[in-house]
Amino acid sequence: MSRILYVQTSGIETPERLYAPFILGTTARAMEAEASIFFMIKGITAMKKGEAEKIKIGSFPSLKEVIDQALAAGVKMYICEQSTQLLNIPRGDFIVEAKIAGAGTLNDLALDADSVISF
Repeated sequence: MSRILYVQTSGIETPERLYAPFILGTTARAMEAEASIFFMIKGITAMKKGEAEKIKIGSFPSLKEVIDQALAAGVKMYICEQSTQLLNIPRGDFIVEAKIAGAGTLNDLALDADSVISF
């Protein structure tokens, strides 16, 4: 099975950049590929509880709806532990479906992936 890793570094201050990894990840799962999203730097802000509900662009569903679709499809989501410390956001402030993970996890995901795409 193919593996795709999406690395999200953009956060809630650029909402138009947030939809892509979820839509692509959901599509990858429909194509029977494994899909993971690793959120780092400002990307972690999109995973804070309550933030995704606030983001809706044009006729697209809310970011929360797109995240829920990706999770239901089996997309795995990781939040960079070091980025939580950098931005001083407590670990408990994030959605429970996303796993807090370190730099080693990102490196392992990248080494195992057939493709890595960064946003």
